[in-house]
Amino acid sequence: MYLSELQLDHYRNYEQVDVHFSPDINVLIGENAQGKTNLLEAIYVLALARSHRTNNDRELIQWDGEFAKITGLVQRQTGHTPLELVVSQKGKKAKVNHLEQAKLSQYIGQLNVVLFAPEDLNIVKGSPAVRRRFIDMEFGQMSAKYLYNISQYKSILKQRNQYLKQLQRRQAKDLVYLGVLSDQLAAYGAEVTVARREFLQQMEKWAQKLHQEITKEREVLTFKYQSQIPDEQLVLDAEGLYQQFQTLYESHQTREVEQGTTLVGPHRDDVLFLVNGKDVQSFGSQGQQRTTALSVKLAEIDLMKEQTGEYPVLLLDDVLSELDDLRQTHLLKTFQNKVQTFLTTTSLENVKKEIISAPRVFTVTNGTVTVADAAAN
Repeated sequence: MYLSELQLDHYRNYEQVDVHFSPDINVLIGENAQGKTNLLEAIYVLALARSHRTNNDRELIQWDGEFAKITGLVQRQTGHTPLELVVSQKGKKAKVNHLEQAKLSQYIGQLNVVLFAPEDLNIVKGSPAVRRRFIDMEFGQMSAKYLYNISQYKSILKQRNQYLKQLQRRQAKDLVYLGVLSDQLAAYGAEVTVARREFLQQMEKWAQKLHQEITKEREVLTFKYQSQIPDEQLVLDAEGLYQQFQTLYESHQTREVEQGTTLVGPHRDDVLFLVNGKDVQSFGSQGQQRTTALSVKLAEIDLMKEQTGEYPVLLLDDVLSELDDLRQTHLLKTFQNKVQTFLTTTSLENVKKEIISAPRVFTVTNGTVTVADAAAN
């Protein structure tokens, strides 16, 4: 899979741009604040219908503009697929093969991407919410079923929390309705939890191999999924887990009404990354945390290939300067000759020329993108 063309209209600092990319390595070079990251973000938004940098869609629209439009042509083994996403004050409209999609969940998965950015260290160092978001975004690209279940879960969770607040304020009294919401939440929560565990188990396989290569087999990386149900009591099929969630909601009902919020479910779960059996977030060095984050992100590439049959597009936003030579070499070798890659940098001196050969180089200056001569830089 690769992105052969990208057109932007009124997107951030781009009035209009039309770019044709190489199926191999594309280097975006330019000074800071010229639009390199905006271009990478646009590819990410085209794939996932949301930004990794902001939750405010208005920021994606050029100043004083009414809309932003991203159009791309995706090349797959089965042929080419035109994609279009329009962001406006009224919301988002997505098209696949020029046909508007009724739901964004039907659109996501047409273009799969893996993004590396300096803030990816937060997957290890950040809050549980960061890790849950990472899981939901990445697994949602690979599985339409997972994307549907997590979307339904979040929608019902919002309704349930709103009703719990009404009960807390004595604006409502109907516990039967609360039971209906609890039953629905338990059903979708069970599906989400089972899928997360299965995906993480598969990702761990790839991450372990990469981590051992980077550390020269001195370290073993393992994942541990944490939920409110202890491992020794956890039932690993959706039906059994559904019943366990129902029991938990019944036992927590009084506290949840008192606090006005849902205290149980996958929206409160977490993932621990263990290096040689120790929690790397709490006890690992900064080097171990960086290696763990790199292993986890690199594992996505192989996992997506395993799940979808095609490699994703790789987006590297100013990460080479953040990595030492060993980790940089492993990163570059992982995608060389198999994954379309977009790499932002302020200078080609940051790119290992002995590993990356003949990239297509683009100069980004104040919202314009021009093909550059790699040899001249």
